[in-house]
Amino acid sequence: MQGCFLDAGSVGDNLNWRRLEACVDHWTWHHQSAPDQVQERIAGKHVVVTNKVVLDAEAIANADELALICIAATGVDNVDVEAAAKRHIPVINVTGYATSAVSQHVLAMMLGFATRWADYDASVKRGDWATSDFFCLLDFPIHELDGQTLGLLGYGTLGAAVARLAQAFGMTVLISERPGADSIRSGRVAFDDMLVRADFISLHCPLTEQTRDLIDHDALARMKDSAILINTARGAIVDSEALVAALKAGDIAGAAIDVLDGEPPAPDHPLLCADIPNLIVTPHTAWASRGARQRMLDGVAANIEGFNKGNTEARVN
Repeated sequence: MQGCFLDAGSVGDNLNWRRLEACVDHWTWHHQSAPDQVQERIAGKHVVVTNKVVLDAEAIANADELALICIAATGVDNVDVEAAAKRHIPVINVTGYATSAVSQHVLAMMLGFATRWADYDASVKRGDWATSDFFCLLDFPIHELDGQTLGLLGYGTLGAAVARLAQAFGMTVLISERPGADSIRSGRVAFDDMLVRADFISLHCPLTEQTRDLIDHDALARMKDSAILINTARGAIVDSEALVAALKAGDIAGAAIDVLDGEPPAPDHPLLCADIPNLIVTPHTAWASRGARQRMLDGVAANIEGFNKGNTEARVN
């Protein structure tokens, strides 16, 4: 059995690869793969692993030996799963590996806005505390999460984990129904209702044609002017230009964004401008604890092991 990992460099260093190495007779490891390299690199391979490299319909159709596609992530929007299904090629992703990492990242962003620790740290390093008349600085307003309302769009494993952490801080949690739904399930609220009521909104839904640019000018306008938006899902769920406009106009109080609608982003991406107030951008690192990355690798190995035994129940197509 021949296998290749198209972007092995994307998962970082200091991991144990032995279990994955043992799943296939011969591996070809690529640090990264450009679009025009994909076809050649998967030719003759039975197993292909990709984190974010795109496998489109043409690449899949021309890979005669391809028998299994493993996504080293949860999101499947970089693989044409229907094209793979037409050739009876299972596409299997990995779920649940980054729950602890992503949920703590979301809470860290919420706490950052609540405590303004980054602003105070910068202030101290400028010398403001050393020249103060008082024992403390009160230049930036501090808020408590206790009593605030968190709105969640997406309530799978990640959303539920964020809810548990938020409730531990005394927050009320609103679980949004799918936008445009005809009925509201028990324990959920309408999407528009969540937008209006939430002090923080955290996105945990997949990117689909229904969720692309879901958080647009209209959605942002319905949010409180004191609300904070957090996105650790997929960048294209949020209309970047609309978010920049909302932040500059003060229509919402802030945003913490871990994902953009093109990664790595172009240098002139609208959310990378230095003059946007109250915006935190992290480089798709919410998932990237060492433990999460190791669980992801082991999950890919488990998927290949299952395939070798004839088990493809975890396939997404």
